[in-house]
Formats: sequence, C-alpha cells, structure tokens
Amino acid sequence: MHVELLYHTPDPERAIATAARLCYAPVGAAELMETMPEERVRSVLSTIMGSGHFSTLEHASYTFAVDGVSRALTHQLVRHRIASFNQQSQRYVRFTDGLATVKPESVAASEEASAVFDEAIEAAISAYEKLLDMGVPAEDARYLLPNAAETKIVITMNVRELLHFFSLRCCNRAQWEIRAMAHRMLELARPTAPFIFMDAGAPCVRGTCPEGKMTCGNPYPRVKRS
Repeated sequence: MHVELLYHTPDPERAIATAARLCYAPVGAAELMETMPEERVRSVLSTIMGSGHFSTLEHASYTFAVDGVSRALTHQLVRHRIASFNQQSQRYVRFTDGLATVKPESVAASEEASAVFDEAIEAAISAYEKLLDMGVPAEDARYLLPNAAETKIVITMNVRELLHFFSLRCCNRAQWEIRAMAHRMLELARPTAPFIFMDAGAPCVRGTCPEGKMTCGNPYPRVKRS
C-alpha cells in the first residue's frame, strides 16, 4: 500500500478560521485571511473544535492518491458519500500481464491457507485472460476478478468528512486494510493542520468508546486538546 497526499487547501487552519470569523466581521474574507493574527486563528479554531460547529471545516479539503489496495477496501471506502473518488477502471484497463492482489496476513501466515488462496486467484486470473483471448470485452471478463485485486484510487474529502472517516476507520474494530490506510492518511494530514487533527482518530482518543459490548477493549492513548 502506498498513500500520498497530493494536495490540500493552502494554510487550511487559517482558511477555516477565516470562514468562521467572517460571520461576525465587518471586513471581507480576503482581508481576514491576510490580516488575522495567529493567536486569533487559534482562538477561533479552539471555539470551533470545542463547540462542534463543524460546518466551517468543510471549506478545506485534502486529496490523496492510494495505490496497492484491494477492491475489498475500496468497496468499503466509497460508502463515505461526502467525498469524491476516481478509481482505476476494470472496464477499460485490460490486465493482460497478470494481476497484482492483496493477501491478508491471516491467510499468508498459514502455508495451507496461502496455497488455497493462491490456487483460487490463479484460476480466476487464468479464466479472465482466456475470456479476453476469446474476444469477451474487459468489462464482462472482469466479473471473474476477485476482491483481492489491487487497485488505485484518488480520494478527496473536506476536513469535516475526513475527521468522520478517521473516527470510523482508525478504530481497532475497522477492517485491517482500511484501518492501515486511514492511519497513514492521518499521519500525512496532521502536520498540515496540527490543531485541527490533534485528537483525530478513533473515538477513544477523545473519550469513551461508543461501541458498547462490541468494544475492542484496547483503547488508543487519550489525547487532551491543549
């Protein structure tokens, strides 16, 4: 898996503070963006994060490129509807030189399970290639491709949705592959807006686990906003 931060709103914390401050300021947003003191930016952000008035977080966005993840992951990912996605197409890309796949560690750890996995993958790819050779369109031959097939995807989320995504997918109860991706995305985003992302992640980072009896029982270290 490779995750890269392609782009984010320049100076996202100042942009968010500007949007919030505009509601109460006699001057325009452009002037606020240039003249608001840093201590005022931090004060406004503290109010936003403490009050839960998160609409202003939607004015900053992040775009990530993700390679080497499975279709099993992206099927989960696209359920986050307040986001934009562009994914490598199995309709238009013909995998004629083999197909990379993602093997779960639980499978790779067992020689017997790994052999069963490899046999099934090889059979599916072989059948896929035979259909292509027969003239079957790639968009139809792809019906044989497994969830393990590697894919590439570009993801854009605003900060509000990104925090929600981290809350769900950084949790230990999230599926391992999307959890690893979420943690890497958070690692890349945090330095660009350290105050906003200070306590981003699973809910237990900020307080009590909401999972009840389904809790993992292994909370992350608590982070207190400074």
